[in-house]
Amino acid sequence: MDTTLRDGHQCLWATRMTTAMMLPIADKLDRAGFEVIDLMSGVQFDVAIRHLRENPWERIRLMRERVTHTPLQANLRSKSVLSFDMLPDDINALWIERLIACGIRSVRAFDALNDMDNIVDSLRLAKKLGARAVGAVVFSESPVHTDAMYVAKTGELSARAGVDAIMLKDPSGLLTLDRVRTLVPALKRVCGSIPLEFHSHALTGLAPLLYLEAARLGADQLHTCIAPLANGAAQPAVQTIARNLRSQGYAVDLDDALINDVSTHFRRVAEQEGKPLGTVAEYDAFHYQHQIPGGMLSNMRAQLEQAGLGHKFGDVLAECVQVRTELGWPVMVTPFSQLVGTQAVMNVTQGERYRTVPDEVKKYALGYYGKLLAPVEPDVLDRIVHNGSSRIALTPQPLEPGLPALRRKYPRATDEERLLRYMYAGSQVDDMLAAGPAHTEYTFEKPVVRLVRELARRREHRHIRVERGDIRIEINAAR
Repeated sequence: MDTTLRDGHQCLWATRMTTAMMLPIADKLDRAGFEVIDLMSGVQFDVAIRHLRENPWERIRLMRERVTHTPLQANLRSKSVLSFDMLPDDINALWIERLIACGIRSVRAFDALNDMDNIVDSLRLAKKLGARAVGAVVFSESPVHTDAMYVAKTGELSARAGVDAIMLKDPSGLLTLDRVRTLVPALKRVCGSIPLEFHSHALTGLAPLLYLEAARLGADQLHTCIAPLANGAAQPAVQTIARNLRSQGYAVDLDDALINDVSTHFRRVAEQEGKPLGTVAEYDAFHYQHQIPGGMLSNMRAQLEQAGLGHKFGDVLAECVQVRTELGWPVMVTPFSQLVGTQAVMNVTQGERYRTVPDEVKKYALGYYGKLLAPVEPDVLDRIVHNGSSRIALTPQPLEPGLPALRRKYPRATDEERLLRYMYAGSQVDDMLAAGPAHTEYTFEKPVVRLVRELARRREHRHIRVERGDIRIEINAAR
């Protein structure tokens, strides 16, 4: 599976890849030989609307026009779509219906608590509508995330959802060689004829080796990015993984020339846009304790520094370890990594632990997001309940259907627009629609144009002259 257009730029470019950057190489990516192309998740919708002013539904349709052979995939996070809170079942169902109507042919669902009640219905609906359905088990390292637990959850997905594939999802890059050697064979035994997908992040530098071992142990599909959008916080580079697999005697039916063309395209985009290139990460043992994903780690450090609290970064990481233990070892993936991190920052900066409790922490502790694998420590639960918002009921209540009121509120809108308006308050959807159709062409500037643009930004020089042959360019700074 190729993850460049979804996880690659999510990890390395803060999800800022535009539709126009994707379209020029869509045909080559389609013909490169991948089994699936991963395209969308909640984050891609969110950034497209809030920051890029692009209609994410339009992105799917435009890509489907150019990717005619390889299935495009979308990802579902529990029952929350784009938010932290759980949404009504009819909203989640309409979301899946519109994804498939726009051209998605593979739907993957995961729940950070590995509570399969939160994804089984979605996977069944995806299959009913003709899409490939992939259920994920989310890996974490803790006393409760045992091989036996993962075997039980995989068996539950197979029995209840009738999935077409099972994905071992390692969002924080926590798997080790020893754990792969016990977990992959155990999952293969329970999967039977159902393919097992392997997905990790190169945060500790181990992922390329883990991929080779997973293949040796029977993993059926590996999730990779095309360099330069590989490694670091993203998946390993397909060029490296394919070369290493072939050297060990595996057949890898990919078109290297087309992959190189895609790689060249994105390297030029990165150069023009000032985007970072993926690099191999150094091994960091402390990562296995705090388990914070790479993107969140850098954002947390930056936010603390902006608040004049950069010197507290080490204390906050240590507090993350403690908070996660007290909350019953939630998987450090959205939304729970943010939940743990926010509570840790408050505990450290306020000098009293759990004096302030975000609503999401109280909802987690009370089971609003699903069944916990381990209970919250009793004294911590008492503080959370006492200090958290009194508006949050101690027992979650069933959610009322959301579509009837939504359709009454926006009688002239399409269902796609209604779903976006349900998720985004204020003028965000209006601003996106006002921006018009997405740009479909991406233009690389001539070197001389880029030179002039960069020189014009420099304010330390009042006059700049560039000459070459018969060409002379003069830039005079405004006074």
